[in-house]
Amino acid sequence: MRINLTKKDLVNLVYMQLGFSKQISENLIEDFLETIVTNIISEKKLKLSKFGTFSIRQKKSRIGRNPKTKESKVISSRKVVLFKPSKEFKELINIRENG
Repeated sequence: MRINLTKKDLVNLVYMQLGFSKQISENLIEDFLETIVTNIISEKKLKLSKFGTFSIRQKKSRIGRNPKTKESKVISSRKVVLFKPSKEFKELINIRENG
């Protein structure tokens, strides 16, 4: 079973299931993903009903260590994206695993 799902796979799914042309399907997927990213950046949080919530968290700089060479290095502060699945999403995953 494949682990990765690419944009091309999503385009093909929309193309096969909805019957749009591949160009329209590609534009639809691109616009959808761009809307998600834009909203996360501008609002710092995005909730998709019955799916989950994406949010941005600021991580402070810290000292990290290379386990191989034991060399210490400063890891700069940065923003990270967090995802918290909704209750419905978690239930759906558990039904598929147990059923």
